Amino acid sequence: MDGRRSETTATDADGSGDRALLRGLLNVVVSLLLICSLALGTALFAPQLIDGLDLGLDNRPSPSSDPPPAGERDPSVTDPDDPGNSSYETDIETVRSPTVEAFVHAEINERRADHGLEPLAWDGTIASVSRAHTYDMAQRDYFAHTNPDGEGPYDRFNDVDSYCQGYGENIAMTWVDRRVERPGEAGPVRYQTAEGLATGLVNQWMNSTDHREAILEDGETPRWDRAGVGVYIDEDGSVYAGQNFCREW
Repeated sequence: MDGRRSETTATDADGSGDRALLRGLLNVVVSLLLICSLALGTALFAPQLIDGLDLGLDNRPSPSSDPPPAGERDPSVTDPDDPGNSSYETDIETVRSPTVEAFVHAEINERRADHGLEPLAWDGTIASVSRAHTYDMAQRDYFAHTNPDGEGPYDRFNDVDSYCQGYGENIAMTWVDRRVERPGEAGPVRYQTAEGLATGLVNQWMNSTDHREAILEDGETPRWDRAGVGVYIDEDGSVYAGQNFCREW
C-alpha cells in the first residue's frame, strides 16, 4: 500500500509553502513497509501527531549513551544522492542521524540474538543507498519503496553496486521532539534523544509482522548476512528511516 500520507489540517504552518504545510500535520497516516527481492510484505500504521497538546509528558529522558560503533561510515562506493549527516536539536541533546543509525543497527542485532540469529555486519554502501532513499522521500514528499521514477529498492542498489543476490528494505517515518501517539502502544511518546528515537523505530518494525519477519528471517525471507541503516532528519523534525538487508552472492 505504497503512497502519500493523508493530508489533514496543519498545526505548524509557517507560510513557507506547501512542503512545510504538509509537514505540520495534526492527524497523519504513517506507513511501515517491507519489500524484498525474494519476499514481499506491507503493513500500515497510523500514529497521530499530537504536538501542542498537554498530555503530561513531563519526564525528561537522559541523554543518549555512546552507541556501539556500527562500522565503516565512509565506504569506497557510495550513493551519489546520499545527503550525509542530518540532525535536530532538542532540549536534551542534538539528535544526529549517524548516532540514530548506529543505535538502530545495534538494537536490531540484539533482537536477532534473542532469537538465536547471528548479527548482521554493517555495510556502509548499503547504508548510503538507504540514506539516499530516505532523503529522497523527505524532499519529494512521498513514503514508499518505489520512488516517483519507478525505481524499487533493488533497482536503487544495483545503480550503485551489484553484490547482493537477495535484498530487502524496511522503512519508517516518525517525528523527533514531537508528541506522537502510536497504535497498539500505551500513551503518547516524544523522542528527544537519538537512543530513544532508535528504540522507537525498531519497536515499530518489530510490532509489524512483515517487518519483524524481515529482521528475524522468518517465512520466505532470505538469510541475510549484512545490512545498512539510513536515517534522514528534516528541519521540521520529521524522521525518515530505512534499514536495507543484503545477502551477498
